[in-house]
Order: sequence, then C-alpha cells, then structure tokens
Amino acid sequence: MSRIQTVFQRLQADSRKALIPFITAGFPAPEMTLPLMRALVDGGADIIELGVPFSDPMADGPTIQRASEAALAQGMSLRKVLDIVRSFRSENTDTPVVLMGYANPIEAMGIDTFAAAAQAAGVDGVLVVDYPPEECVSFARVAKAADLDPIFLLAPTSTEQRFADVAAVGSGYIYYVSLKGVTGSAKIDIDEVARRIPGIRAAVGMPVGVGFGIRDAQSAQRVGAVADAVVIGSRIIEEIELSPRGEETARVTAFMREIRSALDAIPKTGVNS
Repeated sequence: MSRIQTVFQRLQADSRKALIPFITAGFPAPEMTLPLMRALVDGGADIIELGVPFSDPMADGPTIQRASEAALAQGMSLRKVLDIVRSFRSENTDTPVVLMGYANPIEAMGIDTFAAAAQAAGVDGVLVVDYPPEECVSFARVAKAADLDPIFLLAPTSTEQRFADVAAVGSGYIYYVSLKGVTGSAKIDIDEVARRIPGIRAAVGMPVGVGFGIRDAQSAQRVGAVADAVVIGSRIIEEIELSPRGEETARVTAFMREIRSALDAIPKTGVNS
C-alpha cells in the first residue's frame, strides 16, 4: 500500500479530512523549501504537493506564476526539486509528497529516468497538469512501476468518459478543480461541488480532493464537509509573499493550523466514503 493510500485509510478510519497544501519548490528561495515543508507538516498537512516550477505554467494563476518565475530565476530545476524531496524524506518517512507540474521538464529528463529518480528520492505521486489521462497510459504505467501514484485533474466540465479514463490509469486520489479557470480564482460554488463529488468518487473509486478557490478556514470547512481532502495553494504562496523575511515558516504554520482546526471541527457524519 502506498503512503498516500495509507494516509487516506487512516483519516477515513477517524472520519477526518486530508489537508493537502501546495508550495512552489524554490520559492521564496531554494533554501527555504525544506523549512517550509516542515512548517506545513507542523501545521497539520497530511500530504504535500510540491510544485515544480516551469516557464509556461498555463493552469496557474498570477500568484503561482510569480512564485515559479522567482524560483526559476534562482536556478530551481526538476533535479533540485528531487534533491529537496530526498532531504525531506531523510527526516520524515510518513508524509507523502506529490510533485505537481508540467510535462516538459519530465520529458526533458526522460520519463523512465524521472520515474526512477523520483522513486529514489522518496516521491509518492506525480500530477502532470498537461497530461490528460487518455493520452498518458504509458506514463502512468511507468509511474506505477516506480511506486508513484499518477494523479489526475477533473473539472466541472469533465465528462463520464474522462471519469472512466482517470479510473483506468490514475491512483492515489483525484484533484477536483472546483472552478473553471486558473489557480487562485476567487469564487467557489460549494453547492455545485457537493453535487458533483459523490458521482466522481463513485466513478473513479478514489478519494477526491478539491482545490482552486479555497482561501480560508470557512471555505476549507465547507469543502471538507463534502470532499475527502482540501487542497490549498495560492493562498499559502500569498502568505509567504506577505511575510516579513524570516517569518515565513511561522506564518505558514499558523495559517495551516487554522485550516486544520476547521477541518477537524467538521461533524463526523460519515460523509467520507
């Protein structure tokens, strides 16, 4: 059983929801990534999504684009991201790490080389934004052979066929994009999310994490009441941006604890599958 599956099983046994924060590797500086990962765990993260910066992040809003540009300007690369994960894994063997990024850096390294390097570093899953499931059966096969969960996005516009494609090649969890648009978009329709989640969960047979548009404890709690996991990215990057130098980790931990407390306050009604 993968680390990701273990986390979801443990949480579901306790009727708790997964908190999945996202940060961009190398932002605000390469040497800050490992301390920020520790801060996320201290704040209650169950799984960490670590963004691999890319020069053309088409699915990302301006906040994460700025973070990617800053990280790239300081020399962050896919190999350096893997080095950071290796360092994290040497001190934390429990918290899964999912790399989130784009196909280009992976293909430049070579899919087989990447999968082997990611496995050796202690990566648990990979979410490639621009890999639709129906076009990457071979990538998913290589990933799974290296004990990496290939994780896919579903959106409000996704069809039943897309659900089936994801169920066939994905594992770990589903990232449901709750808004049409880019990361950091402002308004989330909780009622629409609540309507869609049961059908998605039944169709794909995996836990469903919801992201895009979750900005505070209240929205996290409302989403957590219907989803298996809450994914927060842009809001954490903003917290880092707004923090005085030297206070980033403390501010991120404090923000995370607010979200964790809100999720743990959700009544245990057995909504989770």
